[in-house]
Amino acid sequence: MPTLRDIRKRLRAIQNTKKITAAMKMVAAAKLRKVQDRMLNFRPYATKMESVLSDLSKVAEREIHPLFVLRPRKTVELLVITSDKGLCGAFNSNLLRFASKHLDALKHEGVEFTMNVVGRKSRDYFRRRNVPMRKTWLGLSGRIAFSDAQNIANDLVENYTNETIDEVVVIFNEFKSLIAQKVTTMKLLPIGTIEPEGAEAREPSIFGDYMYEPTRQAIFETLLPKYIEVEIYRALLESSAAEEAARMTAMENATKNCSEMIDKVTLLANKVRQASITKELMDVVGGVEALKG
Repeated sequence: MPTLRDIRKRLRAIQNTKKITAAMKMVAAAKLRKVQDRMLNFRPYATKMESVLSDLSKVAEREIHPLFVLRPRKTVELLVITSDKGLCGAFNSNLLRFASKHLDALKHEGVEFTMNVVGRKSRDYFRRRNVPMRKTWLGLSGRIAFSDAQNIANDLVENYTNETIDEVVVIFNEFKSLIAQKVTTMKLLPIGTIEPEGAEAREPSIFGDYMYEPTRQAIFETLLPKYIEVEIYRALLESSAAEEAARMTAMENATKNCSEMIDKVTLLANKVRQASITKELMDVVGGVEALKG
């Protein structure tokens, strides 16, 4: 049985851990409020852009812009979005297992693939498994800017138009609620018929021709790259909000576990202390009886 000193030392360590996890929960909650506001404010813009491009894509010829062009599916690029830091429960592990299954499916189909990863967790995961990565983006967690999405989008658009890759698939955690995140797959390129979701989703309508100003070509050259940037930025915001929610939940559970361990260790310390007192009393009584004899 451990000594009372060892038990008290362990108790202090658990109490200190509880203070750290409680503080981390408060920090995650503060970060979540900020990124959640950004995400919720950006969703209507992204949804409206999907709605506009949904109408235009139904009447446009695929040859009008390189991002519309369909090619044989020879090389697929996966853009995997994870966090830079851990201590967020199964946030990263669930997504990385899903991405690995997707890679296995591509290998089974005989399709070549390239990797484009966001976050240290995905980089380290695929590096340990000797999976080649074309490009990595680190240090975005907690300070996502639209310029980050523009840089990623420019890289993807350039490689797609140069026919280095034939398809782009984004895998990220979509924010559903404070306790639920959903691993989501989004086919980014080539741009197909875009179906808006949420409040902007509507019944099919009769699509006629449109009047374009200045020209149809100029409008698509501006809108389509912007659409890619918007979709990547939305995925980054969704992933960031889901990360902070998962971290807040994980730290809350860790704090509860620490409280339960404190109760158990305190009870053990009391038992050991009581046993020590009882032993000392028995020694005293035994000594008194010996003197009497």
